[in-house]
Amino acid sequence: MGDIDLEALVRNIPDFPKPGIQFKDITTLLCHGPAFRQVIDTLVERYGGRQLDTIVGIESRGFIFGAPLAYEFGIGFVPVRKPGKLPAETYQIEYALEYGTNSLEIHCDALKQGARVLIIDDLLATGGTVAATAALVEQAGGVVEEIAFVIELSFLGARQKLEQYPVYSMIQYD
Repeated sequence: MGDIDLEALVRNIPDFPKPGIQFKDITTLLCHGPAFRQVIDTLVERYGGRQLDTIVGIESRGFIFGAPLAYEFGIGFVPVRKPGKLPAETYQIEYALEYGTNSLEIHCDALKQGARVLIIDDLLATGGTVAATAALVEQAGGVVEEIAFVIELSFLGARQKLEQYPVYSMIQYD
């Protein structure tokens, strides 16, 4: 779908946030209106025929892609956030990073039991954040139907961490 080369609009930032990392910056894609529309339209086409109840977006770039999808489908949007950002009772999960740990939260009442959920974020790297998000969705009663990304750093092998879930990405870096 679409004819814009999305990969050409992703800016590479060397040594950010630390030396040796090649950061994939999507802000250059987001500010290109037709490219952003193509991303959303591609996701709408992929998931339009599915029986989804909720879109779950991971803080913060998952919100950018998840909210328009939820709007288009007329279903709810649920944010997964860093600790202390959600005001009501939450489930929390801690997960490992390369250099320590991090935590995420979801409201305890965000999902109905058995809700069919699409999880979305901008980028799949090592898979720790999205694996933690999937665990939170399941703890809150949801069923992960698929996990979607704009970009996948496939050379990092995160799909092995997510092998129990269908994973979709638009752009892969091998």
